[in-house]
Amino acid sequence: METSNSRQLAILGFSLVVVMLGFGLIIPIFPFYIEKLGAGGGELGLLVATAALLEFLFAPIWGSISDRVGRKPILMVGLLGYALSSLLMGLSTTLSMLFGSRALSGVLSSATLVTAWAYVGDSTSEEDRGGGMGWLGAAMGLGAILGPGLGGLLGATSLSTPFFIAAAMSLLALLLIAFLLPESLRPEARQLDGKLRTVEARRLWRALFSPIGILLFLVFLVSFGLGNFEAVFGLYAARKFGYGPERVGAILTVIGIVTTLGKGALTGPATRRWGEALVIKASLLAGSVGFVVLLLANTYVTVLLATAFFIMSKTMLRPAVLSLTSKQATVGQGAAMGLSNSFMSLGRIIGPIWAGAAFDLNYNYPYLSGSLILLLGFLISLATVSQPAKGAVPVGMRSAADKPPG
Repeated sequence: METSNSRQLAILGFSLVVVMLGFGLIIPIFPFYIEKLGAGGGELGLLVATAALLEFLFAPIWGSISDRVGRKPILMVGLLGYALSSLLMGLSTTLSMLFGSRALSGVLSSATLVTAWAYVGDSTSEEDRGGGMGWLGAAMGLGAILGPGLGGLLGATSLSTPFFIAAAMSLLALLLIAFLLPESLRPEARQLDGKLRTVEARRLWRALFSPIGILLFLVFLVSFGLGNFEAVFGLYAARKFGYGPERVGAILTVIGIVTTLGKGALTGPATRRWGEALVIKASLLAGSVGFVVLLLANTYVTVLLATAFFIMSKTMLRPAVLSLTSKQATVGQGAAMGLSNSFMSLGRIIGPIWAGAAFDLNYNYPYLSGSLILLLGFLISLATVSQPAKGAVPVGMRSAADKPPG
């Protein structure tokens, strides 16, 4: 990789560390902020889903706009969105203000990640692209690990402080991009007459009946089930164990560490040895059991251990499903990954809404339902998911010369 490209990726990576650190700061605070404003699980679920829905709708639009005007301006829009929404959330004194701030975050900050990935695509050769994507992923992971623990400590004294620090960090990242990062998309490469990409519901529906349809459904099911864990965990820990922001932040830090280790050290060797299909089935079953183990945990140490066990199954599951989708796709790889991301986003929207409503009925219900959902996914995978033979090419991807005569 050229020195100039390496410098650009270092600046972009550091900016994403700052953004994800700021984002991580506020994660353990949301449940307590919601309670402070007199709300409960239903409102928390809707708050999480609001941002997820708007990110789902606006991310492809921002990606299209960046193809027209360049990556740098859209990166700056996303970072400004992070800063403004974090500041407004810290100043919120009513639920409507909090929801408005969260909606602003979903609309504007959705520009950041999609444009960052596109920037890597512009700035690297095909052989270096995987390394560039890995570098950004590692940068985001580092921020996600460090943020929640720090946010929990800061939130123990003032619930608003983490939001203001997150806003300041986003502004720092904005300045770095504005003054140090050059534009990556050359004027002659811009798609000035291209259409804006938007979410196409009919395309998603048709994809369910394609050769990768069952994997797309599993992606949705997994994301929906995991939303039952992520959306209400802070409220669950506060209601059941009396934990404050600092302990919730520490548990979320453990989640970040386990996720990073699982992705970096275990997923690749496991899928190479046993194949994606077996890893998917084992992870779905382990995730279903993990929800039950979480319900049985009754001390801080056992909660940490149970959470680590559950998160490890989640960490192995998503990459395995995506890898098998890539192998069985009969459309282009980019299209297949885009479809997978869309179904994952749908799960992130619907899952928190369900989890919040179930929590208000009984704080154990989100995890009981999450266990049943992953168990359903396991049973479906037993009947439908199989490992393709090595070297096999999906039917729709074969060239005419490869097709049998007649």
